[in-house]
Amino acid sequence: MKTIASCVESIVLEQPFLEEGLAKEIINYSALAEALQDEVSKQLGKPVKTGAIMMALRRFKDRLEVSKPYYKLDTLLGQLGDITLRSNLSDFTYKNSNTLIDSQAAILTKIKHKTNVFYTFTRGILESNIIISSSERTSVQESFKNEECIAVKENLSAISLILPKSNTTVAGLYYQILKRLAWQNVALYEVISTTNEFTIVVEDAYVDSAFSIIKNLNKK
Repeated sequence: MKTIASCVESIVLEQPFLEEGLAKEIINYSALAEALQDEVSKQLGKPVKTGAIMMALRRFKDRLEVSKPYYKLDTLLGQLGDITLRSNLSDFTYKNSNTLIDSQAAILTKIKHKTNVFYTFTRGILESNIIISSSERTSVQESFKNEECIAVKENLSAISLILPKSNTTVAGLYYQILKRLAWQNVALYEVISTTNEFTIVVEDAYVDSAFSIIKNLNKK
C-alpha cells in the first residue's frame, strides 16, 4: 500500500540531485514539498497537503544520514592517485563482425612499438569502439577497411584517474565522480574503466572543466 512517505522516497531516489541536496541540507523543504505535491497526490489518488510531504522529507533525510557510509567514501576520495591527460584522440565505432578481431589484431601490430600511442578497444553486444591517438587515424582506417564504420569522432581528450585498490568495496565512488561532472554540465563522450583505473573521454571544449573537477575530487 502506498503512503506519503513511500511516494516521497521513491520520487527523491529517482532524482539523485534531490537526494544529495537533502543530505547536505541545501534544499528548502517547503519549496520542495510544493514541487512534489502534484506528483504525490497523483500517485496516492487523493489530495495531499504540503505539510505532510515536508514531514516525510524530514524523516527521509534523517534516515539518509544514518544509512549512508559517507566516511568510507571520503577516505577513498582522499586516496585517489595520479591523473593523466591525453589529447588529440579519435573515436571509431564499428559494427561487430566475425572478422573484427582480425582487424583489431592488425592495428595492434602496427602500433605495438609506439609506446606514446593511446589506444583502447571496447566490444559491446552489437558494436565495438576504438579510441586512439589521432596520429594513427590512417592506420585504423586501413586495418578496418573491410568493417562497417558506424561513427567517427575527432577532437577528443581522455582523463585517466588511478583508483585505490579498495575502490571495489565502497559504494558510490563512480556516482561521486559522475555527479560532479553533471553538476558542471560536462558531457561525457565515453567512459572506460578497469579494476583500478577510471577514464572519461570528453570533447576538447569540456576538457579544462573536466580536468579541474577530477583534480579536486578529494576536496570537500
